[in-house]
Amino acid sequence: MPVRHPHDVDLPVRVDRADPAPLPAQLVQQLRELVVSGALRPGDPLPSTRGLAARLGISRGSVVTAYDQLHGEGYLHATNGATIVHPDLARSRVERAGPRPDDRSGARPSAPPQRRTRDRPMIDLTPGRPDTARLATPGWRAAWRDAAAAAAGAAAPPAQGAEPLREQIAEHLRLMRGVVRDPQDLFVTAGARDGLQLLLAALGGLAGRPLRVAVEDPGYPSLRRVPERLGHRVLPVPIDDHGLDPARLPSGAWSGAWSGDWEIDRAPDAVVVTPSHQYPLGASMPAARRLELLDWARAHDALIVEDDYDSELRYVGEPLPALSALDHGPGAVARPPAPGRRLGGGGHVATLGSFTKVLAPGLGVGYLVAPPALREELLRLRTDLGNPASAVAQDAMARFLAGGGLRRHTARMRREYRRRRDLLGAALAGVRGVRAVPMDGGLHAVLEFTGEVAFDERDVVARAAAAGVRVAALGSYWAEGARGGRRGVVVGFGATGAAPEGEALPDALGVLARVLSAPGRASGAAR
Repeated sequence: MPVRHPHDVDLPVRVDRADPAPLPAQLVQQLRELVVSGALRPGDPLPSTRGLAARLGISRGSVVTAYDQLHGEGYLHATNGATIVHPDLARSRVERAGPRPDDRSGARPSAPPQRRTRDRPMIDLTPGRPDTARLATPGWRAAWRDAAAAAAGAAAPPAQGAEPLREQIAEHLRLMRGVVRDPQDLFVTAGARDGLQLLLAALGGLAGRPLRVAVEDPGYPSLRRVPERLGHRVLPVPIDDHGLDPARLPSGAWSGAWSGDWEIDRAPDAVVVTPSHQYPLGASMPAARRLELLDWARAHDALIVEDDYDSELRYVGEPLPALSALDHGPGAVARPPAPGRRLGGGGHVATLGSFTKVLAPGLGVGYLVAPPALREELLRLRTDLGNPASAVAQDAMARFLAGGGLRRHTARMRREYRRRRDLLGAALAGVRGVRAVPMDGGLHAVLEFTGEVAFDERDVVARAAAAGVRVAALGSYWAEGARGGRRGVVVGFGATGAAPEGEALPDALGVLARVLSAPGRASGAAR
């Protein structure tokens, strides 16, 4: 289809009839400066010669003359029915400038950007990115189309979130996570980090001092950075094969008003955990330990912040019940907090959920299941701060959930991700010195170095990137200097950065196997 000149292109050019320079020369100089400065980018269309001449009040021949000169200089390129900034300028600019300074991988650590070769595009196997190619179903498109059509006459959603969406999330949690909660206990968020910020603000306001927040070590780096950015003290707690061990949490009591003394034996105010699928090592917290953690929280009036990460994407058995289901299940009594305490009985767990991993990272819609004692404070905060999720996104998600689209998509992707996990295990099974850590679900696998071969994490990541495959270093997920000698790489198998999604995975795994089989730089431990 030929490219057409857009009607709304309004370039900031003008002509000065008092200027001795000819009118075409004036246009050439201004258009050239727009291209060089980046105001006009490679591939951008220019106005038609007739349209630009009419706007400037000059003859069309003057514009044609200017365009012809810029064609000759290589700044412009003629396509079917249009004139655009020459696309080759993008390649020459990248070669001169190198990587853009704002390139970054987002929430998860990854290898530094590498130059792609002409015959092998970079395949991104950094973790945490879902395959979105299979999401564009008729149900998904209809939900967004109907939500967009209804947006014109709709009011802004309430601070707590649109009621239809909260009702659908409550039903989703009941059927998929075993959590029975009133929609009034739910808050729509922009994702897990947004929900965690809201919780810490509410809890910190009640405490009247900076908080001590325990986090899993290793753990999700961005969730660890949130409390640090908010001025709270982060306490990394080592995990084992069953996740976070409550016996390793400090149990000292607070003496009263905060005096700035951060004694290590004082109990944390909040504990951020991923009990269903620990990130990145994949452990699932057994029932006995979950009950032990709940008992610890009740004894110390602490809040458990359950990040329900990847809970639906489980390949072995059914998805485990959320920790919140135990806190509010049979035998749990939701009552106001006792004097001197912040949280009530049956109210020591807040659950953070997000649709980014099972649907799309750019969706920007999640939820917070709030404990009763914090609900009013959370509502006041959200009223003051506003709800960050757009009305259209909330309406579309409510429609998608109501139509059963999320359940069908989750089942479909669970089968697909299990196939990819098995493919990864088979491709790397014979690599000496590497052990695939067992994973019951999720979008990634951990390849741990056994010590049989002296691998260096950074060297492996760099060599893989140079060969066209990005992976993440396992050591990136630990607090500084606390990883206990464990080394390896984390490999995602959701989105690969190549189209169609999933088909690039066998080739990428073959490249990674060759990198791990080739000699590289020895690790610090081996030296």
